Amino acid sequence: MTPARSPASFLNLISRRLPTLQTVRCGSKAVTRHRRVMHFERQKLMAVTEYIPPKPAVNPRCLIPPLRPTQEETGLIRLLRREIATVFRDNRMIAVCQNVAMSAEDKLLMRHRLRKHKILMKVFPNQVLKPFLENSKYQNLLPLFVGHNLLLVSEEPKVTEMVRILKGVPFLPLLGGCIDDTILSSQGFINYSKLPSLALVRGELVGGLALLMAQTHSLLQHQPLQLTALLDQHVRQQHEADPVMPASGQPNPPDSVPDS
Repeated sequence: MTPARSPASFLNLISRRLPTLQTVRCGSKAVTRHRRVMHFERQKLMAVTEYIPPKPAVNPRCLIPPLRPTQEETGLIRLLRREIATVFRDNRMIAVCQNVAMSAEDKLLMRHRLRKHKILMKVFPNQVLKPFLENSKYQNLLPLFVGHNLLLVSEEPKVTEMVRILKGVPFLPLLGGCIDDTILSSQGFINYSKLPSLALVRGELVGGLALLMAQTHSLLQHQPLQLTALLDQHVRQQHEADPVMPASGQPNPPDSVPDS
């Protein structure tokens, strides 16, 4: 009778009999659904029997395109069109910028800094803005509206303040715009910001005009004063040349020449 074995001895026996190396399959499963390559004879048959549609008798570009159904304007589109017309009518400065991806906090901060100088930020969809520009005097601004854009508008040309604020936001490029119905590029806005203020120009103009008026007044007064001085000198010389008048009002008789 074979004596009973303990569990530890049984595990040792199994470990001695098991192979020391085992092949374990790793990685993905084998893919068996590859597309089979078509036989060469079948490829020739398919190329010969390929359907070739007949060419149309008239070039499709010469045909009249079908009429597209007209879409009725919604109330929102009419409201946006009226707002765009009001913006372009009531504001002297209109700048076009590229509307890049900005965080809500950065956009709110920039909007607040612009509003301090009474510069408003407006965003309109291009499908409403472009038809308005095509039928207005601002149609030359159409090349600027590519992609997403935003408008910086103000009733007075606050170009210096706007350029200074945009320099602090380098990822918001200035494309161009118009001031007093004059179209300017981005470089034109920068050159405009370097011009002196209107109050300074008015002061220089008033000072120049006052100087010219003073010079004109002095030139006009010079000739009469010189004429008056000459007349006074002429009268003085005549008085010195004339004989002294007596109190009776008749001149003294000339001295008699003694006879020789």
